[in-house]
Amino acid sequence: WYVYFLGLLVILGAGITVLVVILAVVGILLVKQFYFAPLEDEAQNAMFKGEFYFEQDNFEVALNGDEADFIGFKAIADEYSCTKAGNLANAYAGICAYNLGNNEEALEYLEAYDGDEALLYPNIIAMIGNCYANMGDYNKAMKKFVEAAEEASNSVISPLFLIKAATVAEKVEDFEKAVEFYQEVKDKYENSVMGQDIDKFIERAK
Repeated sequence: WYVYFLGLLVILGAGITVLVVILAVVGILLVKQFYFAPLEDEAQNAMFKGEFYFEQDNFEVALNGDEADFIGFKAIADEYSCTKAGNLANAYAGICAYNLGNNEEALEYLEAYDGDEALLYPNIIAMIGNCYANMGDYNKAMKKFVEAAEEASNSVISPLFLIKAATVAEKVEDFEKAVEFYQEVKDKYENSVMGQDIDKFIERAK
């Protein structure tokens, strides 16, 4: 009877474990359906008017709201941080703050953005580089421009980011580094629009 009793306990324990797993899965699905999905819709709706202001270059209102029916990208990013729309609002808020000359605030939101979109993400990294350059942190700026070029990995915008890195290098009189960046454009993107005139930049830096 002792062995039988132990076996029964094992069976009951396994059954309880399965039940707990099932309840956990059901709970997650219910939270997604009845909490996160409506929250995502709410955040998406909040974004709509901000995108209109953004397209009109009304960065102040896009960032902080219109004191009527739009709370601003900054508030959306903060209040809906667990949603995709809230994450995208970080990018919008950072760009708005940058265009308003608020580099530190721009960095806060740009660095909070978490995405991997082929077009947007490299530009966000480069925008971070712009903020650092404006703040006088040229080493970080160069690193971000190079990171943006690597992330983009295409002949349209990668050469632009590498040339921005080279320009910063020249500003701090690190001409060897500048030549290195220009040479990378020549080696990888010589047939690009920026690459066609790259030799004169290399010669200038030398």
